[in-house]
Amino acid sequence: MGSVSASSKSLTFRVTRQKPELVRPAKSTPRECKLLSDIDDQEALRIQIPFIQFYRNRDDPGINESRRRSDPVKVIREAIAKALVFYYPLAARLREGPGRKLMVECTGEGVLFIEADADVTLEQFGDAIQPPFPCLEELLYDVPHSGGILHCPIVLIQVTRLRCGGFIFALRMNHTIADGVGIAQFMNAVGEIARGASAPSIQPVWQRELLYARDPPRVTCSHHEYDEVVVDTKGTIVPLDDMVHRSFFFGPAEISALRKSIPLDLSHRCSTFDILTAFLWRCQTIALQYDPNEEVRVICIVNARFKFNPPLPQGYYGNAIAYPTALTTAGELCEKPVGYAVELVTKAKSVVTEDYMKSVADLMVIKGRPRVTLVRTYLASDVTRAGFNEVDFGWGKPVYGGPAQGTVACFHIPFKNKKGETGRVVPIFLPGLAMDRFVNELENFFLSHNVRPHFRRATSRL
Repeated sequence: MGSVSASSKSLTFRVTRQKPELVRPAKSTPRECKLLSDIDDQEALRIQIPFIQFYRNRDDPGINESRRRSDPVKVIREAIAKALVFYYPLAARLREGPGRKLMVECTGEGVLFIEADADVTLEQFGDAIQPPFPCLEELLYDVPHSGGILHCPIVLIQVTRLRCGGFIFALRMNHTIADGVGIAQFMNAVGEIARGASAPSIQPVWQRELLYARDPPRVTCSHHEYDEVVVDTKGTIVPLDDMVHRSFFFGPAEISALRKSIPLDLSHRCSTFDILTAFLWRCQTIALQYDPNEEVRVICIVNARFKFNPPLPQGYYGNAIAYPTALTTAGELCEKPVGYAVELVTKAKSVVTEDYMKSVADLMVIKGRPRVTLVRTYLASDVTRAGFNEVDFGWGKPVYGGPAQGTVACFHIPFKNKKGETGRVVPIFLPGLAMDRFVNELENFFLSHNVRPHFRRATSRL
């Protein structure tokens, strides 16, 4: 058992954790070795990725009294064990084979689970629960020696009861096993079983061979996302304590203003993700004050499940993502109107096809799994339709559900503000002075389009 005080600038509370335990599948599962795909085991995905969900103890008439009185820790722990019967590779351990090929040893060892209590209410966190979460390390405890990619638990889950009867569900998963859609699929499966289902409504599909490299492998497309970029680090290294993490909400008024700022035909062709990504890429590039002749890039993380013919099977929870990239110079991006950046984003996304995905898999094998290029890069990922905001363990949908932090990737996260407006929150991570310039750029744009900006400090006290 451990007890620790968690604090941010305006809120302090105590978290008491029980000893971490392993939750194993509720029934016997196959003992076998399963290979990951050549998309799964690329270097960019050899990380642990955290998610967090906040739940009220709801008085909704649709939630029966017995459920409101139930212990969420007990309910969720039991549901995880039952869900692992279907998702048994998540209870396994990863190891590396020849050529650094990753494989899953299905041993049924289980996932790490932490029971915790916090002496705080959900209301004390404020009315804008969104990243950053300064107390994340207490709500998702990093169990010593658990965070490796190999020979470690693939999933870590902490459920923290709150004093008001609400709770927080936090999860960390090895990204090589699943992408955002796959992780949300597993979480929703746990939710369905917690609500009484005997099996998930969407059956999990492994079939990683669908994204193996071809034989022989052959790179048939351009992949600037894996370019090797030499960077002069003189004067460019920023101390971590000078970095600022902020989230920004974009509702109907902001999106409407952005659409009015670009040609009508382009507005009809582009998605909300396209235009917002282009705009934020341009604002960030201005804020970072790159040399006008330096090359800058935007990478859009694209769900490629429906780019295949036929599409990947429903229930496929492996990584089916691509990193299409657009290149330009800092000068062109900053001097030209937003529509220029939108065109670059839409063209980059359009290259993702079945052949493109197979070409990526082949590139991984031929070039030894190169890293995604992050030098002077804006990386954006849309999780608005992944399903995190739908995860219901029996207490209703979350107040906030999605990525627990945004650093390298700028996630587009579905969010409803205190006015009841539905939009998206985007976490941004920048050096302090650059963040000030970034906020000014946003505010100046929206003021010039008769939208009152509200990008100063949010009211979350977490």
